[in-house]
Amino acid sequence: MQGTDVSIDLKAGDALVLVDVQRDFLPGGSLAVPGGDEVVPPLNRLIAGFVRRGLAVIATRDWHPAGHCSFRDRGGPWPPHCVADSPGAAFPPELALPASAAIVSKATAADADAYSGFDRTDLDERLRAAGVQRLFVGGLATDYCVLNTVRDGLAKGYAVMLLTDAIRAVEAAPGDGAKAIAQMLRLGALPVASGAVAV
Repeated sequence: MQGTDVSIDLKAGDALVLVDVQRDFLPGGSLAVPGGDEVVPPLNRLIAGFVRRGLAVIATRDWHPAGHCSFRDRGGPWPPHCVADSPGAAFPPELALPASAAIVSKATAADADAYSGFDRTDLDERLRAAGVQRLFVGGLATDYCVLNTVRDGLAKGYAVMLLTDAIRAVEAAPGDGAKAIAQMLRLGALPVASGAVAV
């Protein structure tokens, strides 16, 4: 799916939210998202533009304890992934994350899962403290953490621009990615191709 080709200018109050671009979700990782590495180049372009303008860049990450409830050996749906401080939980070196980026760790309690970057984190507080009103969201995976982060962002009153070429779906069931995109758009997210953002 492509987003609008209309050029979108960045302005004060914009923030770039990178959802869970972590090694375990990239090819070769324990919970690899097909084509997950393809989100990195468009996100890097936007990171550079946001940094040049002094706008907020936030990266969410799964930061699970060993034995997290989402893991299959605990009855969850997923293989172990993104265990805190493990190599798989790290951001890939190809992602040009600036030192100024805010890092938001989620799903840090063993017995509670969290797909949204807003779920039991300080993301909302960070955004409001920075005067953020509009979120540009990309990352992994479309049908889980991107979907839930976008849904919560909209519910909290932020305008959300969904970066359609900088998301990929895990597709636990065929069509999950398309369904997630349709749901986000129904809720009010605007589809935007990263190249349409004037950086």
